[in-house]
Amino acid sequence: MVALYAHFVYWARMTFHAQILTLYPEMFPGPLGVSLAGRALVEEIWSCAPVQIRDFTTDRHKSVDDTPAGGGAGMVLRADVLARAIDHAIAVQPAAPVLAMTPRGAPITQARIRQLAAGPGVTILCGRFEGFDERIFDARPIEQVSMGDIILSGGEIGALMLLDACVRLLPGVMGAASSGDEESFESGLLEYPHYTRPPEWEGRTIPQVLRSGDHAKIAAWRKQRAEADTRSRRPDLWERYSGVRDQSPSDAQRED
Repeated sequence: MVALYAHFVYWARMTFHAQILTLYPEMFPGPLGVSLAGRALVEEIWSCAPVQIRDFTTDRHKSVDDTPAGGGAGMVLRADVLARAIDHAIAVQPAAPVLAMTPRGAPITQARIRQLAAGPGVTILCGRFEGFDERIFDARPIEQVSMGDIILSGGEIGALMLLDACVRLLPGVMGAASSGDEESFESGLLEYPHYTRPPEWEGRTIPQVLRSGDHAKIAAWRKQRAEADTRSRRPDLWERYSGVRDQSPSDAQRED
């Protein structure tokens, strides 16, 4: 009875469980073992369970890849090995979505990160070599995601980024619950610029409005800077933000 109660308490505290399917489990928790994420790991707000994909091979050489069908450079991760690893992860945590790190995936968004952080956890499949046998995506429920228009040597770095983005949103991780409310992407805009002491540095001063104590003027200035910076630095975000902002309640676009 005591053991059962202890098990219940453990899982009641464990709000987010991350499984990482990888050829390099030693990369985890890596940088997630320090700072906010590391403290949350110690406090059991989340857990990190790297899983070695090679453990699901069946041949004596523990082969996880083979040459590309149709020819070409590099190697491709085998669908049969990946399927056994994924099936194992799903059996451990059936409610967690399975995400594959691949530059062919849909770009991850802050909105999707918030959805993941609100759930029981995530299983992340890390790619290597030339990528995955495409049949694995037809045969298993896997969401393909990209961390940006860049190519990395493997999916592990992307997995670390994704997990850090999720963990910092878990209750009790950030010092103030509202810390993430006005960050970049939360409202569809880049975040406004920040300043702190000293009030003058190398001839550059903090904008007067931020020292005025007028909260309405400060809020207006921050919104104006967020919009201006988004328009100049991320026209793709600005276009989406403008489209949403200019929609009427009936979803009809207003004409200028």
